[in-house]
Amino acid sequence: MNNTELLMQAKKVSENAYAKYSKFKVGACVLYESGNTYIGCNVENGSYGLCLCAERNAISTAIASGEKSNLLSVAIYSPNTKLCWPCGACRQWFSEFENGQNIKVVLENKNGEAVEFSIDEIMPHRFELIP
Repeated sequence: MNNTELLMQAKKVSENAYAKYSKFKVGACVLYESGNTYIGCNVENGSYGLCLCAERNAISTAIASGEKSNLLSVAIYSPNTKLCWPCGACRQWFSEFENGQNIKVVLENKNGEAVEFSIDEIMPHRFELIP
C-alpha cells in the first residue's frame, strides 16, 4: 500500500472518531512489514488523561490482532488541520515499535498530498532504555 492509500484509510476512519470534547477528529492507518494494515481513530473521555490517540489505537489493534512484523509506516489524518503531527506520546510509541527500522510518518500537506517524514526527523532525541 502506498502513502496516498494509507492516508485515504486514515481519512476514512477519522469519520468514526469520538471527539465529543475537542471536536478534533483524527484517523490513523499503520502499515507493517507483513503488508497488513490496521486503522484507529481518537477516542476522547471526560477524564482527559484517559483519551486514546488514533495512532496508538491503530497500533494496539495490530498487537491485539497478533501482528508480529515490523511497523513500517503510520499515516495520520485530521479534517481539522493539515500536517496533523503526532503528539509526543505517539512519537514515543512509534519508537518503541521501531525494531531498528526508521518508521515513516505520512501526513497530508496543505495541497492535500501525502508527505513523508522519518521518525528521526520528528523525534531525533527520543527516550531509549540502555541495556
